[in-house]
Amino acid sequence: MGYLISLAIDPNEGSTLHDRISLRFQQMLDNGFEEEVRQLHARADLNFALPAMRAVGYRQMWSFLDGELTYDEMVEKALAATRQLAKRQLTWLRSWPEVNRLDSLSDDVFADTLAMLKQLI
Repeated sequence: MGYLISLAIDPNEGSTLHDRISLRFQQMLDNGFEEEVRQLHARADLNFALPAMRAVGYRQMWSFLDGELTYDEMVEKALAATRQLAKRQLTWLRSWPEVNRLDSLSDDVFADTLAMLKQLI
């Protein structure tokens, strides 16, 4: 006998999600994201019109490299775009019928998942 169980792991607190988005983007910057996009920007076969270059974060960094944004504007616009994307994703998840939610901010999401599955099966 098989089961189909929909699980969504999402944060219960929006402010914490925003903090984590900021932290993650800063980690990307610290780990060479600007240099990665600089290398892509230098390639003659890539341009801003390509879908991959319009991805959140890349779009804003590309605009910074083109001189359209200051560094601080790039960071703020990338964070705002990421928060908007996260909001759309959470809205989409909330539309799922019979989805079982787990708090991504839990100390042990794995244990919470196992406990939920035991209850459902």
